[in-house]
Amino acid sequence: MPPPADIVKVAIEWPGANAQLIEMDQVCIRVKCDIKHISGFWSLSGSEQFALRYADGPQLYITEQSRGEIKNGTILRLAISPARAARQLLERIQSHGIDARLEALKELAKLSADPTFAAEFINMEGIGTLARLVESGTHFGEMLAFTLTAFLELMDHGIVSWDLISLSFIKQIAGYVNQPMVDVSILQRSLAILESMVLNSHSLYHRVAQEITVGQLIGHLQVSNQEIQTYAIALINALFLKAPEDRRQVSEMASTLAQKHLRSIILNHVIRGNRPIKAEMAHQLYVLQVLTFNLLEERMMTKMDPNDQAQRDIIFELRRIAFDGENDPTGTEKRKAMYSKDYKMLGFTNHVNPAMDFTQTPPGMLALDNMLYLAKVHQDTYIRIVLENSSREDKHECPFGRCAIELTRMLCEILQVGELPNEGCNDYHPMFFTHDRAWEEFFCVCIQLLNKTWKEMRATAEDFNKVMQVVREQITRALAMKPSSLDQLKNKLRGLNYSEILRLRQSERMSQDDFQSPPIIELRERIQPEILELIKQQRLNRLCEGSCFRKLGNRRRQEKFWFCRLSLNHKVLHYGDLDESPQGEVPFELLSDKIPVSDIKSVVTGKDCPHMKEKSALKQNKEVLELAFSVLYDPDETLNFVAPNKYEYCIWTDGMCALLGREMGSDLTRSDLDTLISMEMKLRLLDLENITIPEAPPPVPKEPSSYNFTYNYS
Repeated sequence: MPPPADIVKVAIEWPGANAQLIEMDQVCIRVKCDIKHISGFWSLSGSEQFALRYADGPQLYITEQSRGEIKNGTILRLAISPARAARQLLERIQSHGIDARLEALKELAKLSADPTFAAEFINMEGIGTLARLVESGTHFGEMLAFTLTAFLELMDHGIVSWDLISLSFIKQIAGYVNQPMVDVSILQRSLAILESMVLNSHSLYHRVAQEITVGQLIGHLQVSNQEIQTYAIALINALFLKAPEDRRQVSEMASTLAQKHLRSIILNHVIRGNRPIKAEMAHQLYVLQVLTFNLLEERMMTKMDPNDQAQRDIIFELRRIAFDGENDPTGTEKRKAMYSKDYKMLGFTNHVNPAMDFTQTPPGMLALDNMLYLAKVHQDTYIRIVLENSSREDKHECPFGRCAIELTRMLCEILQVGELPNEGCNDYHPMFFTHDRAWEEFFCVCIQLLNKTWKEMRATAEDFNKVMQVVREQITRALAMKPSSLDQLKNKLRGLNYSEILRLRQSERMSQDDFQSPPIIELRERIQPEILELIKQQRLNRLCEGSCFRKLGNRRRQEKFWFCRLSLNHKVLHYGDLDESPQGEVPFELLSDKIPVSDIKSVVTGKDCPHMKEKSALKQNKEVLELAFSVLYDPDETLNFVAPNKYEYCIWTDGMCALLGREMGSDLTRSDLDTLISMEMKLRLLDLENITIPEAPPPVPKEPSSYNFTYNYS
């Protein structure tokens, strides 16, 4: 008879003694009682001075809240209690012996990741002690590195506020960042501490901004250490993200990000200097890209004042460049009343007062800025687009003004102008770091694409929305190819003409018109179970190979990973923490935790996941919610995932559903099912090529008049 579900068998270690095998009741007996019982094995008195910790992995302390997570076969260790350990370490780090202090700080840096220990150490004013050690300036090398590591780990638990940090501490940390020659480990931790200060305290932002400038951080981008580069860009992003929203600050940010020197260093030393680029670095580059484009938000949300003569003169300048060539200042005011025909030829919706076209936000005045940039910087292209369409009389002219406004709105959506960066997103584009006016140049490339696609589709005004849909698809497909420069983007777009888009669309979806006859539908229904079983086996095989997942919720820009894979007999789910992202499969021996598949009750996704509900106070972006799923298992426990991408999300949710005998309902399954069924049906129908398949089976012939038609061998 199997033991009750709330009874687990574990091994308990004690230094210098044989391990003891015991059964632990996770429901009825408190941890204190277990410790008292266990300490009796080795005749240890004062059981209240002891605690249980995991022997492997992070070696966390066991508490009343976490004891339900103990699994069968776990190895535990009897150790001194968190309070006793905190007291001893606090005394040791204040000792006069350098070696003893170094060992204490090394152990403290490791233990500080444990929330139970951290709470005890913080209650003893431990953070203040570490801060004073840093402020004293007497620690160097390894000793300082471990001090900063412990400080950062303790603050990361969120038990105390960052607002309590003193100005002298900030100056000391900033000094390490500004020093030309400083140990790499100290620099990493200093950058991470400053980033956490900026992100977690409005008051500390101003103090850090006074000590650290973006110009001082640029030097750290030119090193060969990708970790240092990542921390430096993360701090730059934090300073921009938390900057006050005033005109002076926005202007300073814009000028800093527009510096050719900064972009050149990021492009040459960070993007091109690192192969491959790690996920966290890619995320920081994506954040920097979004923050750069967010500088356009003010213009995007500014409406044009139809009565503002200066703004109306900009529209007049567009008309002049297109139709007048050289400016003739004489009689300008008298001639403006006659310009409505020209404004209509420019493609404005309101050709009497085209300023009204810019009163909607987005794109607001940003659209007018883009049009003026095209007219002045790429004048020949602008004049060609306007004149070749204004001279047409076949209803196929492309309205430049309307197209430019809608295109600007579309580009704002694609590049997330005015939105906060998405957590975990790595979708940055190197080409935006290659040009002084990357946004405007990108618009110029896309408006030429729109004009070309309009002609290829032979579109009229009624086809405007269809053309914009095709152009959006062309742009998003080209961006997905990650062109490294604007010239490469142009080449990608040239290959994605309207005919190619139609071909891609046709190849990506199975034409339903050819598969509607009853015999074909019946064949499809017969094939479908075989294909679903094939997909199911593929999903389970992928689960057996396993996947690496990144831990979220860590305010520091330091990657932590864990790996999960299914046993080969599909009966156990193995998982465990990793120090770094693996290059291949992780052996089962390195995965210390496991869940029997028979204990799994269900799989939930998105907002239903416990780890998404816990973070409800923070801004949860759509992409993270779409990649989140949780495995619920007995007794009322969860294993929480955030997939690295949509493909892995579909693989794992499908695989877990297959294990539970439920339907695989992901988009990937539907796509694979359609593709494989289409291929299988085409293979089976090869012999019927050029033969018309009847809509209904042929009629059954009449019965013969007699059945005496067999051959008589006699």
